[in-house]
Amino acid sequence: MKKLSVLAVVLFFVAFSAIVSAQTQSGQWSTKAGDSGYNLDTNTGERAMTIEVAFKNPYEVKPKVMLSVTQIDADKGFNNRYNVEVLSVSRDGFTVKIRTWADSKVYSISGYWLAYTE
Repeated sequence: MKKLSVLAVVLFFVAFSAIVSAQTQSGQWSTKAGDSGYNLDTNTGERAMTIEVAFKNPYEVKPKVMLSVTQIDADKGFNNRYNVEVLSVSRDGFTVKIRTWADSKVYSISGYWLAYTE
């Protein structure tokens, strides 16, 4: 009976771990001067670029996505203005939009993302 109880507990934790890992995924995003289409370090006015992120495992339903910024390299001679947002979330991935404006110059920016379902 004791072995059966231990086996049941182990199976429960294995199943629970599989469910939790399937509902949550995370990763990093980044872009820098020299990347195709990068324009956040040139000119003035509003400039933006996007990054496509694909989930390793597609979700069964559209997840919620959170972003963080962990690194930014910007010209110290100008105000540091930027905005990072999530666009176009699907079961397969999402788009990160990075934007700067006025005379700000961003040479690189990166961060983490977390996708989850409830």
